[in-house]
Amino acid sequence: MREYYAARAPIYDEVYRRPERQADLDELRRRVAEWFADRSVLEVACGTGYWTQFIAPVASRMTATDAVAEPLAFARLRPGVQRVSFVQADAYALPQSLGSFDAAFAGLWISHVPVERRREFLSGLHARLAPGARVVLLDNTEAQCERLPISERDAAGNTYQMRPLPDGTTHRVLKNFPSEGELRSMIDGIGTAAQYWRGAHFWALRYAAAA
Repeated sequence: MREYYAARAPIYDEVYRRPERQADLDELRRRVAEWFADRSVLEVACGTGYWTQFIAPVASRMTATDAVAEPLAFARLRPGVQRVSFVQADAYALPQSLGSFDAAFAGLWISHVPVERRREFLSGLHARLAPGARVVLLDNTEAQCERLPISERDAAGNTYQMRPLPDGTTHRVLKNFPSEGELRSMIDGIGTAAQYWRGAHFWALRYAAAA
């Protein structure tokens, strides 16, 4: 999947330009600005920095990470990110050197985490957070499947799409679409005060990391 996102980096923002997604995106940009105001924020899998540019101006401090160098290069060019510390880091092995934060954000990432690794990812993320830190996960609804249908399902329940790129290559990409119930079960015992929002094309889960 790293090769896919490295190759896709120059055209990644096209997913945010689709007319049918604008109402959801307008609402989420407003919510994100409220959720992270005056917070020290750790962003995981920031990609090309689409959400980084909206969080950075309101955050007191922000570090944005991604495992792939090519998207990070685009993220650094976003407006309003001059104070952001960009770090190439594996989402499953966030280094202690990043420091501690009172908020975390992952946009369009949890859908790429295998079902069997979700708690592993969250455990590593929470290790970089202060007790009670605000966590926001944001991702696509199943509406995305109208354009990119599910092509495969494995024994663990993970689903996959075949995604073409302009260079003519096609990539098999893990893409899950967890329900609200699955998300609440995922944070059971490690997150509290969960609030779920769902639009036509995106959903968001906000919760507090357990102490």
